[in-house]
Amino acid sequence: MTSQETPRRATIADVARAAGVATSTASVVFSGKAKVATATRERVLAAAAELGYSGPDPRAASLRRGRSGIVAVVLEGHLRAAFLDPVTTAMMDGLTDGLADLSAGILLMRDDPGESDTAPLANAPVDAVVLIGCSGRTRTSLEIVRGRGLPVVVIEGDAGEGIPRISLDNAAAAADVARHVRDLGHTEVALVTLHLDAARERGAVTPARLDAATVEVTIDRLAGMRSIFPDAPAISAAGSLIDEGLLVGRMLLADAENRPTAVLAQSDLLAVGVMRAAEELGLRVPEDLSVAGFDGIAVDGLGGPVLTTSVQPAVEKGRAAGEQVARMLRGEQGITQNLTCRFRAGTTTAPPPVH
Repeated sequence: MTSQETPRRATIADVARAAGVATSTASVVFSGKAKVATATRERVLAAAAELGYSGPDPRAASLRRGRSGIVAVVLEGHLRAAFLDPVTTAMMDGLTDGLADLSAGILLMRDDPGESDTAPLANAPVDAVVLIGCSGRTRTSLEIVRGRGLPVVVIEGDAGEGIPRISLDNAAAAADVARHVRDLGHTEVALVTLHLDAARERGAVTPARLDAATVEVTIDRLAGMRSIFPDAPAISAAGSLIDEGLLVGRMLLADAENRPTAVLAQSDLLAVGVMRAAEELGLRVPEDLSVAGFDGIAVDGLGGPVLTTSVQPAVEKGRAAGEQVARMLRGEQGITQNLTCRFRAGTTTAPPPVH
């Protein structure tokens, strides 16, 4: 062997030979699928340690199954921004739980509308794909996946007939929050939405922009809010970030003569940003301005206030997607599931101020 050659990896057969047992016995020690006498087990493990054998090569198992052992998760936009949102983190925790029985790894991928059918997703060695949302931007990814014949699950998006999806009752849940604010007596209400499409433009939500919107979550939550406040003005944020809520909050609260008495935001992070904008102007929440969100996350830096919001089952949403992937890889039909959010009244909403 020359100095450039890589030493041969010890095999289970080498371990069995060194331990003086059958290969099948050594294999059982590592798989744990049957009981082995303690003395035999210890002899096999000692031989494995001596040879530097740490267990079966996962690549070999994957080849036998005809699988890679990897599930791709396609996120829209920058991965860095996605993981600033605790909802995404909780959802990924749930997804990992749902895939536990498969012992599958997760490959995070960014969906890029500039890429063609030669995109990484077209050639990535994956067994299944989870799409986060299914806007116009992710449709290309969907077509690539379907062309490869891979199982696919969509979280909060509609990929069409035959594609299982995990969704929330976004419209009904947003309406619950809006109804609470209306019942407190508010009539001058403004709305802060998530992004409408891949352009992620920050600005007034006009009828034309809404007609062209492609993000189902934003559309549904806005429909729920406007079922209670049909004439409420809305501004779209460029993403679910506290800084975005701060910028949009400044836009909504700048005109003291036409300032709303309540702001409903489509995420808790946006709501916290609005609260910071109010604080800059010397407004008290909820005495001068009521603020409500959506998600039910723990927000760093919020301090004492408890945000009025709709609590979504983020972990369960991810877990359900993982379980459907596992079902399809077992050859079973994937099932669409609709999960329910829970309204939570906090301390950031109160009756409107009396002038």
